[in-house]
Amino acid sequence: MTETTPGWMTSDELETARARMPILYVDAVPVRVDDSGEVTSIGLLLRIGADGTINRTLVSGRVMHHERVRDALLRHLEKDLGPVALPRVPAALQPFTVAEYFPTAGITPFHDPRQHAVSLAYIVPVSGDCRPRQDALDLVWFTPHEAASAAVQGEMPGGHGVLLKQALAHVGVTY
Repeated sequence: MTETTPGWMTSDELETARARMPILYVDAVPVRVDDSGEVTSIGLLLRIGADGTINRTLVSGRVMHHERVRDALLRHLEKDLGPVALPRVPAALQPFTVAEYFPTAGITPFHDPRQHAVSLAYIVPVSGDCRPRQDALDLVWFTPHEAASAAVQGEMPGGHGVLLKQALAHVGVTY
């Protein structure tokens, strides 16, 4: 099948690029906030991993060639949370951290066996109705303390649990 969307690579082209250079990604931690801006809930996706295990993950995906980071973030939020999630992407697009994923485990807490990837990570309040789409099975809302628990962290592969704890610390949640 020929890909007609500009910015997408064929599977072979992507495999070649992944073998030669870091790929840019965005990670998003969807949150619900109260009227004072305090984080009350964190949304985690339920997915089936490549190895067949069920995992909890954050919204994540590649930035395409000639795509603004803001547009990539919105595209992945809509893809994973649905078209009426109503994300509020910050006006100043400063990530709370930069995560560097390596194909070799142990270099950083972040691991992606497919590639070396650099991800800009954001906390994004959502106020609409979230209905997971694409390959997400479900979206579950956790309190900040539940999200930081060992049980939930144990279900988050590749360093997403570490990234989630960094997001919680960034918004002032102690656990």
